Amino acid sequence: MAEHHTAIVVGGGQSGLATAYYLQRFKVDFLVLDNHEEPGGAWLHAWPSLTLFSAAGFSNLPGWPMPQYPGYPPASHVIDYLENYERRYDLPVRRPVHVRSVSHEGGMFYLDSTAGQFTAEHVVAATGTWSAPFVPHYPGTFHGRQWHSSTYPGPEPFRGAKVAVVGGANSGAQIAADLIGTSEVTWFTLEPPRWMPDDVDGRDLFLRSRRRILGGDSGPNLGDIVALPHLRELRNSGQLTATPIFDSLSELDHDHLIWCTGFRPALGPFRHLMHGRETAVKNLHLVGYGNWTGDGSATLMGVGPFAKHTAQVIAGRVDELSASLAQPAGRSKSR
Repeated sequence: MAEHHTAIVVGGGQSGLATAYYLQRFKVDFLVLDNHEEPGGAWLHAWPSLTLFSAAGFSNLPGWPMPQYPGYPPASHVIDYLENYERRYDLPVRRPVHVRSVSHEGGMFYLDSTAGQFTAEHVVAATGTWSAPFVPHYPGTFHGRQWHSSTYPGPEPFRGAKVAVVGGANSGAQIAADLIGTSEVTWFTLEPPRWMPDDVDGRDLFLRSRRRILGGDSGPNLGDIVALPHLRELRNSGQLTATPIFDSLSELDHDHLIWCTGFRPALGPFRHLMHGRETAVKNLHLVGYGNWTGDGSATLMGVGPFAKHTAQVIAGRVDELSASLAQPAGRSKSR
């Protein structure tokens, strides 16, 4: 027989845990299914030098602050935080469970997984984007090895090699910087890099996104790249500079090509239940897919209002304020 819950959350990373926190507060019968062997979500796949853009004190999930860390916390600190967060609230996370398919019939969801069958009146998709890397099409042929930021293992495999890094946002700048001193690096960008002011970090970006959600003026666009201290040093010394993007892969004579070109929502078993960016069935909820689900919703600090709204909908406790916080352009709707 299928195991039944009022709500099932698919994905046990930061978005799934934030939603689980509120579902627990609102006394909803729920279960989280996560396909990883251990807590940490997408942070388990981060390259070794990746750090947050905010200090620990401004990188919190609902209810419990992230422990302090000098400077900008690395992925390992975030993973420890997520593991302890899950344990602190005794959240019902089952792993590793791979959800193979999700269907909807007669007002009920049916989930087939490696841990058996589940049914639920509500399903929360919180699968993130990490497993759906995006690589743009370019003509020509590249004869070296291609990577994506999602598979970048750190600088050691590239020692002494010629490496092309493509992407004008944070991951491109960070990975190009990571390889300086180890490899011969060319950083390719579509346009000259748009650095944010040196005193701007994730805290400022969060405050601006909250102002946008509340209908206020967040001011002019600040840029695409957070100028973390080590990036500023390399930029100011002339070591971290960009080259205009190539027209064809055949122009490259590099040994490696690393695409830092972003991700798409990893909707997998939910894709057939979608109409573009909106859900096609009632009671399917999306949390944590960036601009799809709300400005800042893919960040540790920003996911909270959207997770709360989703839990309130499931619990039948929506209030006017939380509803207004969770209605950005393009948000999926329940019908």
